Amino acid sequence: MTSNLKEEIIDLIRKLPPDATIDDIMYHLYVKKKVLAGIKDIEQSKVLPHEQVMENAKKRLEQWLK
Repeated sequence: MTSNLKEEIIDLIRKLPPDATIDDIMYHLYVKKKVLAGIKDIEQSKVLPHEQVMENAKKRLEQWLK
């Protein structure tokens, strides 16, 4: 990884194929933003245990299937 976000973004864009569209670039920036947000949440312990996520999903699914 590079030393700062701007350099990481420039590197990300450079790695895209020459025929990448603006939409392709925007998509990759969006994914990068979401990954960074997820890492920040993990660092700040803003996560749920897997079991709790599965329990919540099961409850929602049961409601939808009623």
